[in-house]
Amino acid sequence: MQKLFRSIVPASLLLLALPLAAHAAPPAPALRVLSSLPLGGTGGWDYLSFDAAHRHLFVSRGDRVLVIDVDRQRQVGTIAGTDGVHGIALAPALGRGFTSNGKAAAVTEFDLATLKTVATISGTGKKPDAIVYDPASHHVLTFNGDSDSASVIDPARGRVIATIALPGRPEFAVSDGAGHVYVNLEDKSELVQLDTASDKVLQVWPLAPCRSPSGLAIDVRRRRLFSVCDNRLMAVTDAGDGRQVASVPIGNGPDAVVFDAATSTIYSSNGDSGTITAVHEDGPDRYRVVATIPSQVSARTLALDPRLHRLYLSAARQGKTRQANGWPTIEPGSFAILTVGRP
Repeated sequence: MQKLFRSIVPASLLLLALPLAAHAAPPAPALRVLSSLPLGGTGGWDYLSFDAAHRHLFVSRGDRVLVIDVDRQRQVGTIAGTDGVHGIALAPALGRGFTSNGKAAAVTEFDLATLKTVATISGTGKKPDAIVYDPASHHVLTFNGDSDSASVIDPARGRVIATIALPGRPEFAVSDGAGHVYVNLEDKSELVQLDTASDKVLQVWPLAPCRSPSGLAIDVRRRRLFSVCDNRLMAVTDAGDGRQVASVPIGNGPDAVVFDAATSTIYSSNGDSGTITAVHEDGPDRYRVVATIPSQVSARTLALDPRLHRLYLSAARQGKTRQANGWPTIEPGSFAILTVGRP
């Protein structure tokens, strides 16, 4: 009888498990390129920014910013007069956007609702590149690649009110919304913490083994910073004490990174590999690569739509020759915006 009982119990357990298996949710479909919106035109490109309230994607494009309605998949505006534009900072509380115009050493302020230019603010350092709005101080900061400095702008006064000397060449920057701004130093492989009340450098932290960090994102709740680096690594840093808590493999040629707080996922856009690395945050100090998503070679910058959990990337087909600055030539008319998400 004991042998018979042992043989019956596993079978009965199996029968009980069958209905559960039958009702198990299927795995979520993988992220992929959903569409490519051709925009053509001439000029290089750099960062993108997403205005969640108006559903607008801002695309830097040489001497102008293209405004895309992502739901209708079409261009709805252009912000002109932004010579050498690199980044676009959004200040929803002010209803304003700001562009860093690298060749003009100036910032263009525009209205987020009407897309009309409100002011041009001159007097930044040389080649303003990254630009960020800090909600705590209500100031805009540009990070000046050829001056090793940050320029602090008070939008209420419409002028530069301070200059912060930095110990190296700044790249991308983020605000924690609580009085601190962080910026990667590309040539030093370091991370700087700024205090936006005093406009001073608080800390400088090493990012080794990361080399030439570019894109930077932040998990505000867990106080973690994500720096993507040229040697195919993402460095994860504690925003409080500067400890490097993890190093994660990514693709080649990254220039941007975003954090989706709702899914605890970090995305690195790897322009030379033509991929996006998706990294899941299992805990404050635990990270794992969960997917490598094909995108397009040259798609090195991206922005996140937090509502639809989609990514938008600028890309163009590369030619076989190189320009004087070493960048590959671009096939005429091939510039487009890629949308990546779940079908």
